[in-house]
Amino acid sequence: MKYFVILAFMAIVGSLGVALFFMMKDGAKGKGRSSNMARALGLRVGLSIVLFVCILLAWKLGYIQPTGIPSGQ
Repeated sequence: MKYFVILAFMAIVGSLGVALFFMMKDGAKGKGRSSNMARALGLRVGLSIVLFVCILLAWKLGYIQPTGIPSGQ
């Protein structure tokens, strides 16, 4: 599970970097932003949602255990 989360975070940051690249490349020429930047940002949002759902499912199925402050006390 730890490796999955690390890989997902790397993919999210990579997608954010790709969006930055397209914003700088297309914005420097004075024309409008391309759909490539929007697609990269959409991918980042989708990956973030999938990561959140996977962490919730892993917690519900008992693959990961919460630590820290005890709940209900």
